[in-house]
Amino acid sequence: MLRLILQQTVRRRELFRLGASFCDSRQGGDPNQVPCIDVDDPKLVIIPEYPFKENESLQTQKARLLYQSRKRGMLENDLLLSTFAAKHLGGMTKEQTDIYDRLINGPSNDWDIYYWATERKPIPEEYDTEIMRLLREHVRNEPREIRSRQPDLAQAKRD
Repeated sequence: MLRLILQQTVRRRELFRLGASFCDSRQGGDPNQVPCIDVDDPKLVIIPEYPFKENESLQTQKARLLYQSRKRGMLENDLLLSTFAAKHLGGMTKEQTDIYDRLINGPSNDWDIYYWATERKPIPEEYDTEIMRLLREHVRNEPREIRSRQPDLAQAKRD
């Protein structure tokens, strides 16, 4: 069983109120002890928000997003987002880059991004942007480009 261990005191008390149990069942209800959360109970799962960087230069942001587009944790998105970033990220404005940042770092589940991009699920209003439309167009691959591997990183940085 997958368990998440939370260590913030404020959240601990709230979790105990909602019925969380302890990692060690031999101990009592000490509010300083770290509770274990069963992820099968969605009201007890707290997913931290991504800390967006406020004062990051555009060049640094694009370099970070290029890397994050390549290292998603699932091959499907690695291929879709790395080829998309190699093709489009260099020409994006600051506003478009911020939108792309929110798109790939906002949702807590990469499968959501995959299903939205492949048009398997409707896009939530907050992610229905020009960048998502551009990503969907990229995924349709009307020119029938071969995208069976990630683009060379050095080439992606030059484009």
